[in-house]
Order: sequence, then C-alpha cells, then structure tokens
Amino acid sequence: MSGEQVRLTGRVRVALPPEEAFRLFTPLGERDWAPGWEPHFPSPTADDADPGTVFETGAHGATTTWLVLDRRPGRHISYARVTPDVWAGTVAVTLDDAGGHSDVSVTYALTALRPSAAPGLEDFARGYPEYLQSWEDAIAARLYTVS
Repeated sequence: MSGEQVRLTGRVRVALPPEEAFRLFTPLGERDWAPGWEPHFPSPTADDADPGTVFETGAHGATTTWLVLDRRPGRHISYARVTPDVWAGTVAVTLDDAGGHSDVSVTYALTALRPSAAPGLEDFARGYPEYLQSWEDAIAARLYTVS
C-alpha cells in the first residue's frame, strides 16, 4: 500500500438473497442503513442505479461527486467517486448467493489527490475491516428492525 493509492477489498454478509440485498447498495437504498447518507441528484432520475447517473453526498465537511459506472441488478454495481482535493477512485460492490444470504465483496480503489490527503487515505486503509464491519452491523440492525 502506498500512501497515495490504495486498493482495498473486504466482505459483508447480508441476511437477504442477492436479488433483495442489491437495493441496499444503490444510492437511494443506502439511506436505509447508512446514517447521514443523503444523496442529492443534480438532475432528476427515474432510476438511481442507472449507469451514467450522477449524485453528490456530503460528509466530513466535503462534497463527493459519484457516477454510476455499471450495474447488473441483483449482482453488481460500481461507482466512480471524486472528493475534490482529497480522493478519487472507484467503488465496486458484487453480491454472491450464499444459501439465502448474500456474500458481498466491496472494493475501493482510491488515489489521494494531494500529498496532504495521503495520511487520511492511509488511515482509511488501516480501518477498512472495521469500516466494512460497521456496514454489516448497520444493515443487520436495519433488517432486524424491519422484520
């Protein structure tokens, strides 16, 4: 791992089959379990996960612009993301059937856009397993309260 660029892959288990779990990883679906996740669409869209869809999020005092790159419903979605002066890269989410559950692979490929952003990227990389565990916990809590 270089301080300027990382490629991180981890797994999240979701207690839904891939066809149902997929929605949790779409721009609007993520609102159901990710505190503070509130995508804003500069242009109205009928399908938030349609390739080419652009949206923005705000977290940690910065705006991130996202672009849906690819989607295979129930199976895979990927995004490009840019936080100006901080990081740019891609996020890919792939869902595999695990006997009625989903085994979800999440890959972040990020590059620091300024030398000053490299330490934050290194911190993100070190905390990546815990970060994905927080996703799994939040999704499980949401599914528990809905069922």
